[in-house]
Amino acid sequence: MITLHVYLRTYCHLCHDLLSKLAPYQQQYDLHIKQIDIDNDLLLEEQYGTLIPVLTDANNQEICHYFLDDAALTDYLSKIR
Repeated sequence: MITLHVYLRTYCHLCHDLLSKLAPYQQQYDLHIKQIDIDNDLLLEEQYGTLIPVLTDANNQEICHYFLDDAALTDYLSKIR
């Protein structure tokens, strides 16, 4: 199983869009998506503030932000498989 993090805000429509676009990848690549609400942590809010949603790997290396970048995600997944 591959774990990815999505830094988000629960009321953010871009965050919900990114999560829904990740659904096909979850099934195809056996992804576990950990949702992290930045509003619950001042340091995360300072770090990610206006960049959300941010998709990272388990080591917090950014894959993309604002919108799902299919090419960047596919490239990342092909490198770790």
